[in-house]
Amino acid sequence: MTDAAQPGHALAPRLDPAAALLFVINASAGALDIGAKRAVIESALAARGRKGELLACEPAELQRVATEAAAAALASGSAVVAVGGDGSLNTVAQAAHAAGCPMGVIPYGTFNYFARTHGIPTDPVAAAHWLLDAQPLPVQVASINERVFLVNASLGIYPELLRDREAYKARFGRSRWVAFVAACATLLRAQRRLHLHIEMGDQVRDVQTLTLFVGNNRLQLQQFGANPEDTLVGTPGHGSLAALMLRPIGTLSMIGLMLHGAMGRLGEAAGVEGFEFQHMVVRPTLLPGRKEVVVAFDGEVAHMRSPIDIRVLDKPLYLLQAPGAAGVQGATEAEA
Repeated sequence: MTDAAQPGHALAPRLDPAAALLFVINASAGALDIGAKRAVIESALAARGRKGELLACEPAELQRVATEAAAAALASGSAVVAVGGDGSLNTVAQAAHAAGCPMGVIPYGTFNYFARTHGIPTDPVAAAHWLLDAQPLPVQVASINERVFLVNASLGIYPELLRDREAYKARFGRSRWVAFVAACATLLRAQRRLHLHIEMGDQVRDVQTLTLFVGNNRLQLQQFGANPEDTLVGTPGHGSLAALMLRPIGTLSMIGLMLHGAMGRLGEAAGVEGFEFQHMVVRPTLLPGRKEVVVAFDGEVAHMRSPIDIRVLDKPLYLLQAPGAAGVQGATEAEA
């Protein structure tokens, strides 16, 4: 097994229980207001006699606050704790991974795939108490053009889906059903095809697809019913990444695909191809004058210059976890 598949080869950062934990709170994430989030954290700290610094900020300030908090956590032998959804976790993880400090999670998102996969309670009160007993353990992270991602990254229709989902949430509220309806609306009007030149070592191919989706999270792939054939050592999220490509199909086939996805059987749908990889370079065919492509990672949408480099990173993220707990919560909730 490669070093990428065994991130525990690196030396774990120290964690001083007497040092103040640094909580980076996305004031806009989740249904609860900032006062409620503060109360959850302060109650847990008081119950255990622990120290913490609460750093609340708006989304525009999140990257700066997370970077400063990660540097302070490394210097004091503490950890930075992300309080928010998968997008907020991504920003804090980027900072923690770069600094080399441990990271904790109190989830407030809609799906919370990252937290659930690693056995972190999805109830914020339980998560706040739980992380005070956790220790830094290595977990796999990946990158898209050097931007870290924890759960997934994509090109094509998936970034459009995320934009539509945010618009539907703003109008109808946050729920998994709202997200599902938004996804259906996006897929049914999907027309734009991506022309991709894909390089994986000595393997080269040219494809047309509506989307290229890369998964670093076994729970999300399991819920899709889209685990690829096991062709590499390790599994997606632990040694490899999973790629899913949706070939251009008609409206009736698209409806069938959505039904397969809703039933957790996406891998059986016509027009869906899945495979494992550890490093892939993607060169999209762009319109004249265009140098960037729209990508999504962990719920965030951005423009990146071609080529798009996607890989498993050798350096792990040190996540606060209970030893042996990884995957337990995710498996339980996936069955519910």
